Amino acid sequence: MPKVGMEPVRRKALVDATLKAVGDHGSLAVTMSEIARHAGVSPALAHHYFGSKEQLLIATIRSLLQQLRADVVKAIQSVQAPREKLSAIIRVSFHSDQFRPETIAAWLAFYADAQRSEETRRLLVLYARRLRSNLVANLKRLCPADDAVRIAEGAAAMIDGLYIRQSLRSAPISIDSSIALTEDYLTAHLRPFMAPGARA
Repeated sequence: MPKVGMEPVRRKALVDATLKAVGDHGSLAVTMSEIARHAGVSPALAHHYFGSKEQLLIATIRSLLQQLRADVVKAIQSVQAPREKLSAIIRVSFHSDQFRPETIAAWLAFYADAQRSEETRRLLVLYARRLRSNLVANLKRLCPADDAVRIAEGAAAMIDGLYIRQSLRSAPISIDSSIALTEDYLTAHLRPFMAPGARA
């Protein structure tokens, strides 16, 4: 019987192990036994906590999204001006934790799984909506609503596209370069709405 108080610790260990295993494989073709071995627990215990590999994979996606959301909220709350908040969202999107090879490989595997799994698709759509919502909310304070939506769509596409480029290990783009490219995009599209002498 699992020790009292150990469930949260072991659940986190299994989620972390799933991320590493999926990242190492570059796909979701991992077994509960492999994941359990990475986590230092028995396959039976992994099944006890999550029921199936599919549920463990969903829990791993949720964990990634929850951490990303917490980081975004913290970053946004640390600054005041809407343009600073936009920069904070960009920095979090390209944080070094998100750029670990296993994390990138896992995200790509989850996107591929979304073609067959409704639950995976739902969670990834939720991520996209949150990113768009955070961008639009702050852009609306700097330009008309229609323009805010248009600029947000472009910025979100850049964030996702530059992130995917990290999987091309023969032609990687650094974190700083990814941030700079996205910042340049926002600056260029916000400039027409800035007062003379103001910085976008």
